[in-house]
Amino acid sequence: MPVLDAWDLTGKTAIITADRRRWTPILASSLAEAGADVAVAGSDASDRDDAVAEVERHGRRTLSIPADVTDSAAVEGAVQKVVSDLGRVDILVNNARVEFGMPFAEVTEAEWQTVMDFNVKSMFLWSQAAGKRMVEQGGGRIVNIGSGLAVRGLRNSVAACASQGAIHQLTSGLSLEWARSNVRVNGIGAGWVTTEPQTEEAQKELLVRYIPSRRRGHPTDLCGLLVYLASDACDFVTGQTIFIDGGALAHA
Repeated sequence: MPVLDAWDLTGKTAIITADRRRWTPILASSLAEAGADVAVAGSDASDRDDAVAEVERHGRRTLSIPADVTDSAAVEGAVQKVVSDLGRVDILVNNARVEFGMPFAEVTEAEWQTVMDFNVKSMFLWSQAAGKRMVEQGGGRIVNIGSGLAVRGLRNSVAACASQGAIHQLTSGLSLEWARSNVRVNGIGAGWVTTEPQTEEAQKELLVRYIPSRRRGHPTDLCGLLVYLASDACDFVTGQTIFIDGGALAHA
């Protein structure tokens, strides 16, 4: 996509966390296309290395960092490596997320904790480790990838809803704390997003018919906003979670 001058990320270094949803290569590619060098951190089972390949395709510097995104020592070590190898960290994209659905009465304590660790604790750890460097260097951008469950309920998804609500408030609170340090903290609330082809048969699904735009989203729908929030152009935008959901939240 054409990159506006104010959205140019040339000379910036980004970190993005990976999971198994196949979004990471698409999001990392958009950052690299805009000019950023991109380090990708996640487990060997994640889409980390595919994302690295996308960054390399754009001719940008990259790192593939094997890491447990919920472990404080691993996160601190990863951020240290990025600073050591790529020079600095200007952008953090907290993308890693686990999706979980189960009737509330059947959710075990271990399952609840896993959802909270992967979705919320990981953002706390990465934001703290990378954000401290941003404060020291005089600025940076943090973008938390969440979902519409931050502000709406969904049956059989209490754990997921609770984790997304926490992400929403983490974004708001941290944006205030670091506003005067030129660290902008924002979120993207994704709607029903899939990497699967949008077939004619899929358009007949009840869920798709509920979405005003009459289709599920694709990770590419998030890329323009991601680049904007990672850029200098968003200097007066902080503490916002912007929902990209085809109009779903506009329903009464």
